[in-house]
Amino acid sequence: MHERIAAAKPASRAANGAGWRRLIGIQELGILAIFLLWCTFLSLTTTTFLTPTNVFNMLRAFSWIAIAAFGECLVILTAGIDLSVGSNMALSGLGAALLLTWGAPVWLAVLGGMLVGTLVGLVNGLLVTRFQLPAFIATLGMMSIARGITYGATGGWPVRGLPKEFNRLGQYDLPVGEWGVPVPVLVMLVLAVFTSIFLGRTTNGRHIYAVGGNEEAARVSGINNRRLKLLVYTACGFFAAAGGILMTARLGVAAPTAADGYELDIIAAVVIGGVSLFGGEGTILGVLIGAALMQTIRTGLNLLGFPTYWQPAAIGAVIIFAIMFDRWQKGRSIQA
Repeated sequence: MHERIAAAKPASRAANGAGWRRLIGIQELGILAIFLLWCTFLSLTTTTFLTPTNVFNMLRAFSWIAIAAFGECLVILTAGIDLSVGSNMALSGLGAALLLTWGAPVWLAVLGGMLVGTLVGLVNGLLVTRFQLPAFIATLGMMSIARGITYGATGGWPVRGLPKEFNRLGQYDLPVGEWGVPVPVLVMLVLAVFTSIFLGRTTNGRHIYAVGGNEEAARVSGINNRRLKLLVYTACGFFAAAGGILMTARLGVAAPTAADGYELDIIAAVVIGGVSLFGGEGTILGVLIGAALMQTIRTGLNLLGFPTYWQPAAIGAVIIFAIMFDRWQKGRSIQA
């Protein structure tokens, strides 16, 4: 009994001691500083970066990446990974589009798309928890399965002719004062607040940090690790579906190639935003900043005339430096 209590203390202390870090941590401050410096540089070197049109276009463009990254954040906080998020976004958007072409009302099509994505996340969770597959292998396989279904269900052709009522979810700007705020941005902000409250104010949220910080100590202290992992993978599928449906509504077409390679951007946004690949550390605010930085880097490189074909190399370099910083920071924590 004493051993059980002793083992539970590290997880409890970690959960309590990390309270302020769940608001904003060292890496989040660093990435925020980089983001502000980059924005300042672009505002001084270009004439279009700070125009309202460009700002709102950037906000809309990274909103569904950020939404999917919120779910990925939950998974990585438990020291897991989900490589299927991009394919899941495409499959969820396609599911909603197919229902619309079959005559379903918009609300039912959106619900169907959300169920498709959530089901993919649930299957990922079952593969990791019940069948004990490594998360990397399970979600890598699901990535191929989901992408294959999008090609198989459409024969490789995009689904067009989606109703305007559906497209408004991604294209409509809600009037706020003199400006129009894109609906996907509002959805992103609502989900960011909701997820932050969940992580910081609920028992399950605190348990997610505990499992990522020390899974064995969390198990000994009475946390149901399997149930919690099933929850986060299912939630990841839910967020991917939300991002995929908004993306499809914005494009006005459901293509089997949609969100191809988005896994890189989503995971990069999470890691650059300060979420440790080792688990147990990170915030939704950091993820939001990371996604914003990724988008401003892409936009800035375009505005500066940087060759398009070289842009993936620049993004990859940013990811590598972020992971190196993560490992260095983790090493210092262990030494301390």
